[in-house]
Amino acid sequence: MKAMILAAGRGERMRPLTDNCPKPLLKVRGRPLIVWQILSLVRAGITEIVINHAHLGHMIEAALGDGAQFGAQIQYSPEGAALETAGGIAQARHLLGEQPFLVLSGDIFCPHFNYEQVLNTLEDKDMWGNPWPLGERDMAWLYLVKNPEHHPQGDFALHNFSLANQGETLWTYANIGVYRPEMFDGIEPGTHAKLGPLLHKYVDRGLLGGEVYRGQWTNVGTTEQLAQLNAPLTTPTTLTN
Repeated sequence: MKAMILAAGRGERMRPLTDNCPKPLLKVRGRPLIVWQILSLVRAGITEIVINHAHLGHMIEAALGDGAQFGAQIQYSPEGAALETAGGIAQARHLLGEQPFLVLSGDIFCPHFNYEQVLNTLEDKDMWGNPWPLGERDMAWLYLVKNPEHHPQGDFALHNFSLANQGETLWTYANIGVYRPEMFDGIEPGTHAKLGPLLHKYVDRGLLGGEVYRGQWTNVGTTEQLAQLNAPLTTPTTLTN
């Protein structure tokens, strides 16, 4: 399976840090956010990686190179101006092949996510080995998390591993998902296109599956969040007599 790491965002809320450094290269515990993701992918055996970039993209290429230092093979999909998530995936479509691929954001911190679990999420056959009828198989498999403070309304409900747009409990898309490439065939390369409307359209058709991830996960969007992640892991205890 190939993976695409989304790294084209400007990171406006992280300014002034992102004025001279692309957001995915900001460090948590001495390591760039995007490198945490690359190393997790390689541990799971996912070594073919595509990275899109726009703002200060040359710095991302200079820092990561061809990926050999991490045991990966990295290709880049440069964008003159960020094309949004769906537009960025469509732009890189020719690099991602014809099999389901993983998409994840380069600015999330989830060091314990085991990417091995994504490898068989979009099987073409059911548990008895029978091919899924076209129009019934999941087109994507999304990982959801508990709603963070900045997104209390959530994105999707989950019923028996099937996503719904409404429900008693809503969860937030973790920016980690496996997609069939044909989902993006209707988007012309170079087009600005958001992912949200596309996902909701397929949810309405009952064609998106997913599950909840309950491990550590942070969508690093503010300087305060970055500082919290870099805070000492333990507080020294003051001894008294």
